[in-house]
Amino acid sequence: MPALVLLGAQWGDEGKGKATDLLGGSVDYVVRYQGGNNAGHTVVVGDQKYALHLLPSGILSPGCTPVIGNGVVVDPAVLLSELSGLNERGVDTSKLLLSGNAHLITPYHTTVDKVTERFLGSRKIGTTGRGIGPTYADKINRVGIRVQDLYDESILTQKVEAALDFKNQILAKLYNRRAIEAGAIVEELLTYAEQIKPYVADTTLILNNAIDEGKVVLFEGGQGTLLDVDHGTYPFVTSSNPTAGGACTGAGVGPTKISRVIGILKAYTTRVGAGPFPTELFDKDGEALRTIGGERGVTTGRDRRCGWFDAVIARYATRVNGLTDFFLTKLDVLTGWEQIPVCVAYEIDGKRVEELPYSQSDFHHAKPIYEMLPGWSEDITKAKTFADLPKNAQAYVKALEEMSGAPISAIGVGPGRTETIEINSFLS
Repeated sequence: MPALVLLGAQWGDEGKGKATDLLGGSVDYVVRYQGGNNAGHTVVVGDQKYALHLLPSGILSPGCTPVIGNGVVVDPAVLLSELSGLNERGVDTSKLLLSGNAHLITPYHTTVDKVTERFLGSRKIGTTGRGIGPTYADKINRVGIRVQDLYDESILTQKVEAALDFKNQILAKLYNRRAIEAGAIVEELLTYAEQIKPYVADTTLILNNAIDEGKVVLFEGGQGTLLDVDHGTYPFVTSSNPTAGGACTGAGVGPTKISRVIGILKAYTTRVGAGPFPTELFDKDGEALRTIGGERGVTTGRDRRCGWFDAVIARYATRVNGLTDFFLTKLDVLTGWEQIPVCVAYEIDGKRVEELPYSQSDFHHAKPIYEMLPGWSEDITKAKTFADLPKNAQAYVKALEEMSGAPISAIGVGPGRTETIEINSFLS
């Protein structure tokens, strides 16, 4: 049975939660491998809607073990709050596993994140202010706090003091903020230690053993390909690697054990935060996509920027992730347009460009070249097979598949768990 990576093929918010949840009944482990509570998934189960920020979507599937891998940064207060909220709604969270090597977001990380964004002013990146970037920076600078440090007070104290020696200088002298007391931070972190201890495990060992035993393991990326710190629209990116390679480092599983990489594509394009967006719409069509699609960030609460489908981005995602399949979501949102534009290439300095430019400046100046595809007016939310779709909807899906470079194996035709057309099984 396969080990699969499931990730966003655009700028995030493509509907990864729905895709993960769809597979959840057939999957033994669902693993978050990067990011933190700056990502969000909305999963609809029956008449219940769940907004998940840090926890893997698989936590809603009774037979599945949800895992937070070593590549994730964890705010312990958010983790416990999210677990408590699910428990109150009758969801069993006892099977959760948390890597002892995952790094912790502390109060000083969120402080640094917020004051830095304010300091940047018009040059701000558009972070969520949740301390994600500063936590990853500490990890790379080797002054980070890991989950396992909670169980050695002496080491924890030394690490917090070392981290604050520098940060307090910056806070006081550059941002005119009061210094943060190390003792108070240590005291707060220790209050979480016993509460999360039942979940802490050697997740790398567990996951490798599971794959060797033939169990199905699904690696779930947060954000999306174009927000990858290495392969995204830098510097308007996240602080980790949502791309497929990030699953290996973020979960401690070798690349030879991964058999399938599934990219989630929205039938149009959205992004949250600052940065270039060639197909962005500022007219009634953009507002219609936002309204019909419910395009508001699960975690941030910010309205998403909306635009037409960008095949250049889809091809890029196929290339850098080695995608084997696509899951196309929110096709139903496009119902009602007489014609639907699709970006097939860019115009940059008067030249047609069909691949994502590596130059940041070129991408900022890219103008979309559109191909018009016929739309449909029929309700597609009850469609169970590809043949049930209107002919123009079928043609739209086939055109996107050809332009994107990988087969579309499933189509979301509504927000509900069952409102999905499965063309090819992801588990075959």
